[in-house]
Amino acid sequence: MQLKFDYNNIMQYAIGVQGVKDAEIAADMPLMQKAFDEVMSAGGNGWQEWMRLPDTSDAELTSILQDCESIRKKAESLVVLGIGGSALGPLSVLNALLHLRHNELPAKKRAAPKFYIEDNIDPERMRALFDVIDLNTAYFNVITKSGETSETLAQFLIIYDALKKALGKKEAKKRILVTTTIGKGTLYNIAQKEGFKIFGIGNGVGGRFSVFSAVGLVPFAILGVDIRALLAGARAMAAACKNPAPQKNPALITAYLQVKSMQKGRNISVMMPYSDALKYMADFYCQLWGESLGKAADKTGKQVFTGQTPTKAVGVTDQHSQIQLYTEGPFDKVVTFIGVDNFRNVQPIASDPDIDGCGFLKGQTLNDLLKFEKRATRFALQKALRANFTITLPEINAHTVGELLQYFMLQTAFAGALLNIDAYNQPGVEEGKIATFALLGRTGYEQKLEELQQNLKSADYLIEQ
Repeated sequence: MQLKFDYNNIMQYAIGVQGVKDAEIAADMPLMQKAFDEVMSAGGNGWQEWMRLPDTSDAELTSILQDCESIRKKAESLVVLGIGGSALGPLSVLNALLHLRHNELPAKKRAAPKFYIEDNIDPERMRALFDVIDLNTAYFNVITKSGETSETLAQFLIIYDALKKALGKKEAKKRILVTTTIGKGTLYNIAQKEGFKIFGIGNGVGGRFSVFSAVGLVPFAILGVDIRALLAGARAMAAACKNPAPQKNPALITAYLQVKSMQKGRNISVMMPYSDALKYMADFYCQLWGESLGKAADKTGKQVFTGQTPTKAVGVTDQHSQIQLYTEGPFDKVVTFIGVDNFRNVQPIASDPDIDGCGFLKGQTLNDLLKFEKRATRFALQKALRANFTITLPEINAHTVGELLQYFMLQTAFAGALLNIDAYNQPGVEEGKIATFALLGRTGYEQKLEELQQNLKSADYLIEQ
């Protein structure tokens, strides 16, 4: 494991009465052991099939790389159509590992297609996509675990229609790659009938835990990411988190400390990377943490209405927009900083003798300034008795990114076990999906449509001209 985890600033010695006591950790060891045993005993089975993904065989990886190599050579653009985990996993990794101005680079400097991840159905956004891609050189990866996601199916229908009109049906079929559950779902059935290339997602791999499946590996391989190094990083973190001793297991101890913080009223978790390359890791975390832990009932059926609201910030940008709230507002947050020891380049700050008043910056680098800003913000929060963690990457590469993603998923799994809730279902999401099907007039949802129509009749509190 190459990542470092510092949880000093959530302990009592650092932030006083707001912190967690060593005695509390000692008293709760049996709870942590139970959570550890629960997660590890189910690892790789049922909805924890995602825990097997870092061990994907070399033969399977070779097959994916071979399928994707020719696309990388031919495509000018790769467009991912997906939402939730089908978009946030690929986005977080590609933003971390590709050039931060990837799409703006000349083709010779890119050595890979441009990439676009379409995770919303705003009609203006879809129209804008057609203004920046050339259908003659674009490929589309349609991703939905269930094969029934309305938003993704709608995007697919628009894209496939445009491709057929521009290229003819025979060529249009070659431009569609489908990633879905094999053997079920509308998208799978369409792909079979139309002859699209299909990549499978395991039955027990939920969308938000799917980044190391074909959901992520296919676009990563097309864009030239080292998927073997990515999975090696995930395996390294998985190995570290097999240690039953909480103080040696980063995912288990930080899951416990977050749950303990929730019990103390800190029901907001702020993820704050100090790196533009890692900023979408906060988005990945927000979906994973919020959708997995926000549950009305525990495993016994008891109403608990549990969860910790995740939110994102970026250092140093949000030091100038949110830190005032974090340092002097309610004691309801835990801030997790993500830092980087060595960036991929060093940017000196120019030392112009004719510029007055900036002497303190002369001879410094942006790298140093960013590190000092993170250290200063961490100090300010500690001084204000605000709970915070720090995760540090030695550098940003495929291995460390794989470690970070696996850590987030294991931390979430341990937190779910500690809370005694099902971290893998999403009943609150499903209600909205079903209601959407009903409003669209899908067969079989007539009773839900009637319920919706009754609900929409209530308009007593409406302002309109």
